[in-house]
Amino acid sequence: MSRPVASHTVVIPTIGRESLRGTLRALLAGLTGDPGRARHSIHEIIVVDDRPAPGAPLPLPPDMPPDGPEIRVLRSGGRGPAAARNAGWRAAATEWVAFLDDDVVPEPGWAAGLAADLADLAPQVGGSQGRVTVPLPEGRAPTDWERGTAALAGAEWITADMAYRRDVLAEAGGFDERFRRAYREDADLALRVMDAGHGLVLGERRVTHPVRPAGFWASVRAQAGNADDVLMWRVHGSSWRERAGEGRGLLRRHLLTTAAALAAAGAPAALRGGRGAAAGVAAAGVWCALTAGFAHRRIRPGPRTPAEVVKMLVTSAAIPPAAVWHRARGLVVHRGARPWGGPRVVLFDRDDTLIRDVPYNGDPELVEPMPGARRALDRLRRHGVRIGVVSNQSGVAKGRLTAGDVRRVNARVERLLGRFDVWEFCPHDGGDGCDCRKPRPGMIERAARRLGALPSDCAVIGDIGRDVEAAAAAGARGILVPTGRTRPEEVAGAAETAPTLRAAVDLVLGGRRRR
Repeated sequence: MSRPVASHTVVIPTIGRESLRGTLRALLAGLTGDPGRARHSIHEIIVVDDRPAPGAPLPLPPDMPPDGPEIRVLRSGGRGPAAARNAGWRAAATEWVAFLDDDVVPEPGWAAGLAADLADLAPQVGGSQGRVTVPLPEGRAPTDWERGTAALAGAEWITADMAYRRDVLAEAGGFDERFRRAYREDADLALRVMDAGHGLVLGERRVTHPVRPAGFWASVRAQAGNADDVLMWRVHGSSWRERAGEGRGLLRRHLLTTAAALAAAGAPAALRGGRGAAAGVAAAGVWCALTAGFAHRRIRPGPRTPAEVVKMLVTSAAIPPAAVWHRARGLVVHRGARPWGGPRVVLFDRDDTLIRDVPYNGDPELVEPMPGARRALDRLRRHGVRIGVVSNQSGVAKGRLTAGDVRRVNARVERLLGRFDVWEFCPHDGGDGCDCRKPRPGMIERAARRLGALPSDCAVIGDIGRDVEAAAAAGARGILVPTGRTRPEEVAGAAETAPTLRAAVDLVLGGRRRR
């Protein structure tokens, strides 16, 4: 008698590329082809739509097997693949969560291979990586872009095919949402998981990762990853490349090349006369030598067609300054970066904290943001902080407005202030005895649970005493931003206060607690 197979969830983030259809077709075909073990090993497939706004319908296969797993579509609001994967695993209910990219093709029997890879793993093993094959053209040497994609076959812990225990993801706080590109966020998570004492192993299941078409400037645009490298250095130290299985990189050479180009351009103007011209010629010679050497290393492996040679010559001149620019940008953006400290969440009171209080307001046209609210929220979003609203709405219980009115007002708030990760409102009155009306902790606990966080991972920002009292009752951090209706005794009783929303966000991001 065969041992029952534990169920798994597959999470696929996407921006709506047509390749998603091929990924899902291959996955579902593998399930249909194995009516026993494989079909029942996958509990559900969660596709996370990470487009900033709803667009055309996602390219889902039209011929879904009637007895296959459910395909559920979530939205993550265009915050990047790290945030999209977090939205997916937090919605999962299984012990294991397997991540696939939306442009890979699982081999037949992949689901059975996943089940076999995860079966009987020791409890200290937190993740399992699949094997990636990158098909290269036959009859000619691969291009520079194709060789770069082929390197994925030997990369460690990449989410093209990577499964983690859900409780390990929760312990680590999931993917670091400060990584807004599909670059380094998987290596960062793997290093944090291993630092926490969990092992990562290589499985036997396989996916194919085709080489996507790339434009002329693709290699130049890819230099944006240098900013992510700064974040890796800030968080994991100078040895992060070795630990992540990465090579040394070419940044030092790019710095020298860029410095030579700047010197060649500036020397004649700075030193009028012979010495300036000589210095400019020397710097130009260094730049030419370095750029030619870089281009030669990229051209030599082939295919050396005229189009490829031209592309390598032009982009080899553009890559060094692009790499240096993004490195400098990363040093500024991540200058105060600290290790990802788990699922960071900030929950706001709505009225007189984010928008002007209009008593029992059911009219979206009366919504007026508080000064600085959008800037404060956008700053949290840029730092990967998840945000939500917890709001008492006793007007519903009093019959002054309906739950639908509240939702329409909330939708207007989102249009003006941007997307929120979670909304909770209490429709009860003070005498109803509910657990959700602040200062009770129910809304905070429910919002944290929906985000896969603990209340202790949350900060609550509001304008009156019951907001910070609810935070304390839930075990969350409470920050009071007083307004004209905040009573003096509420200010005196608050553990932390801030004069403005901006200052409250400073407290959250700085991690300091002060009056």
